[in-house]
Amino acid sequence: MGLFSNSEKKIIEEFSRKSEDRCNDIEKEINELLEDLKSEYEENRGVVYEFKDYVTELSNKLSPEDINRLMDFSLRLSRIKRCAKKGVEALREISRDQKKMTRETLRDYEEYFYMH
Repeated sequence: MGLFSNSEKKIIEEFSRKSEDRCNDIEKEINELLEDLKSEYEENRGVVYEFKDYVTELSNKLSPEDINRLMDFSLRLSRIKRCAKKGVEALREISRDQKKMTRETLRDYEEYFYMH
C-alpha cells in the first residue's frame, strides 16, 4: 500500500498541474516585461551620447555657469542610463531564476510521482 490514497494522489497531481501553470504564467509575464524593457532601453541608450555631443557643441557659446549646469545634467543622465541598464540586467536575472525555479519544481514533482 502506498503512502497516499488515490484521492490524495489526485489532489497532489492537480496541485502539480496548477503549480506548473502558475510558474509558466509568471515566466511568460517576466519575459514579456523583459522584452519591453530591453526594447525601450535599446531605443534610448544613445541619448546620453547625443546629449554629451550637443553639450560639447554648445560649450563655446555658453557661459561657464551654463556649461557647468549642462555637465551636471549630463552626469545625472548617465546615472539614469546606468539605472536603466541595471534594471534590464536585474529583470534578465529574475527571468533566468524563474525558469530555473520552474524546472526544479517540475523535477521535484516528477521525482515524487516516480517514487510513489
